Amino acid sequence: MKKRAIVLEGGSLRCMFTAGAMDVFMEEGMEADGLFGVSAGALTGVNVISRQPGRTAKVNLDYVNDKRYLGLRNLILHKSIFNFDFLFGEVCDTLVPLDREAFHSSPCEFTAVATNCLTGQPAYFEKSACSDIYAAIRASASLPLMAPMVQVEGTPCLDGGVSVSIPYQKAIDEGYEKILVVTTREHGYRKQTTPRAAARLYARHYRNYPELVRAILGIPRRYARELDEIDRLEAEGRIFVLRPPKPVTVARTEKDLAKLQALYEEGKETCRRQLEALKAYWEE
Repeated sequence: MKKRAIVLEGGSLRCMFTAGAMDVFMEEGMEADGLFGVSAGALTGVNVISRQPGRTAKVNLDYVNDKRYLGLRNLILHKSIFNFDFLFGEVCDTLVPLDREAFHSSPCEFTAVATNCLTGQPAYFEKSACSDIYAAIRASASLPLMAPMVQVEGTPCLDGGVSVSIPYQKAIDEGYEKILVVTTREHGYRKQTTPRAAARLYARHYRNYPELVRAILGIPRRYARELDEIDRLEAEGRIFVLRPPKPVTVARTEKDLAKLQALYEEGKETCRRQLEALKAYWEE
């Protein structure tokens, strides 16, 4: 059988769409040989590898309004708007336990994609080779200005989406022939150019990391190129794409439970609606 990979875009709490789609994927007994996750896509992907449908949604719905998990208070106390100490500690250990044994023993390869702050280039961390995969996942989801850099194997890293939003090419380069891409934006979406005031803030805050600043400012153009290439590969039948059917109004730090639940259900419905075609592609 051909090697099959899942590629998950980030987007913070827009990952609720991804969670819904992946829960249907798991509930249908579908499997992959590898998974590449960026930012929230990496966090969601952990629960795919550990085969825990519903866990991503439960964590976000139960704790998004808990000040221990998300809020400006965390930015002051922990220098990160998302409190990863709480997420990887109390949440994963006792509140909504992560099956760490299943995660680590799964034959499915898992790659967390972060950004090397020294080079501005993607950094790929595979769970079977990385000395601390949870640090890599934390780095992958650490937003610029909203979280501190994370040292992963001696390298300062930040959010993977700074350097590559949807790492389909990495999956292709590693020999995967069947690739399921899940995006968190609708077809045709494009990012706006970074405002000058924000660009100056990035330049000042990361003045010792010029390649990182260059990567941040290049996100809109790079993202557009990625989406154009995804459209081409999808049209050729080389990849299969699940994407929101309409514009997503959920913010990165959304606290409206009704909106989060609706996006989760939309992810499930989107996957169910395309399930027959997905299975035909996945299993041929």
